[in-house]
Amino acid sequence: MKKFGKRILAVLACTAVVGYFGLQAYLYFSDPLTTTACYTYQLEQTISVTGYVVRSEVVLTGQTSGLLRLSRTEGERVSAGGEVAVVYADQASLDRQAEIDTLETQIEQLQYAQQSALSGEVSLKLDNRILSAMTSLRQHLTADQLDEAEDYIATLRGLILKRDYTYTNSDELDTQLQSLQSQLQTLKSQAASGTRTITAPRSGIYSAVVDGYESVLTPESLEDITPSELLPVEAGPADSSGLGKLIAEDTWYYAATVSESDAAELKEGQTLTLRFPKGETQGYSMKIQSISKPESGRVAVVFSCSGYVQDVTLLRQQSAELVTESITGLRVPKEAVRVDEEGKAGVYCILGRKAQFKPVKVRYTGDEFVLVSSVSDTESARIRPGDEVIVTANDLYNGKIVT
Repeated sequence: MKKFGKRILAVLACTAVVGYFGLQAYLYFSDPLTTTACYTYQLEQTISVTGYVVRSEVVLTGQTSGLLRLSRTEGERVSAGGEVAVVYADQASLDRQAEIDTLETQIEQLQYAQQSALSGEVSLKLDNRILSAMTSLRQHLTADQLDEAEDYIATLRGLILKRDYTYTNSDELDTQLQSLQSQLQTLKSQAASGTRTITAPRSGIYSAVVDGYESVLTPESLEDITPSELLPVEAGPADSSGLGKLIAEDTWYYAATVSESDAAELKEGQTLTLRFPKGETQGYSMKIQSISKPESGRVAVVFSCSGYVQDVTLLRQQSAELVTESITGLRVPKEAVRVDEEGKAGVYCILGRKAQFKPVKVRYTGDEFVLVSSVSDTESARIRPGDEVIVTANDLYNGKIVT
């Protein structure tokens, strides 16, 4: 009798388990609730173009017989009469200048240590700056940005020498400083006759690259330019003095050819974003200066930008992406958008255990998703990034209990 009772209990238990899973399967297939989180998404519509960067440029010329040493870096601003380069009579003069630079650096480091009174606070600040410089150096080396890494190496070397001098007492610092200043004065007197300074004829931004387009592509040449005149453009003879050039104005231009169909949505005076594919993610806000008449299905478009000229000193013939429209919204699956009984478009979001209808405006429709924005004046009915949106479900209504 006991065995029979146990069998009955086992059968009942199995029946309950099977019934439970059967009920769950029925509920799933009869009401297949699926959800996803919405998130902010930006979509850009772009046009690929190819053209030339145009600037107002002055090529630096002069007698450079001897050994030339440039005093300016790429993109550095130079005032009128400012030093651009130094010409050394021979190798001995150049070596002497290298010694002068080394002595000036050492003197600056000693003076820093002397003026700081070698306090513990100063030492701690130096330690923090050294650590920061080492971190930045590692980041640039990892990113293969060798030019920036070289600058941090020089900075780090100077900081380490300053820190080393903090272990020197005041009398030793004074003695070293007097000795170095005496050596520096002697070297400068010897170097005076073996060097010649070249100065800037006007203010501007320095660039070491002269490519021959300086006299061919000018802001004046862009007036009434046609597609056939723009591509290709033959460069003129490049100056071989090695002095570089000055970019005379902050306003620069980008002249490109665009297909007539793409140009239909462009207007003179319109401001768009132009992005050069040179490893940069930033774009430049540029104004459409002029649009030529069509020629063989293409037009010449001239863009202008006032600023950021230091970033484009090395660019000339360059492909680019023209961003004609940028749409930002919350990305949700296309099937998640529904229309309520009042005819309003919206999505159902899970709030607690209930479905809440949140009205939206569809800003863009793709193959599998849409970009939406909230249109509700009620804060609780506004859709936000991270909301759990119902994608599939049966018999949805506002306030329905969902699990």
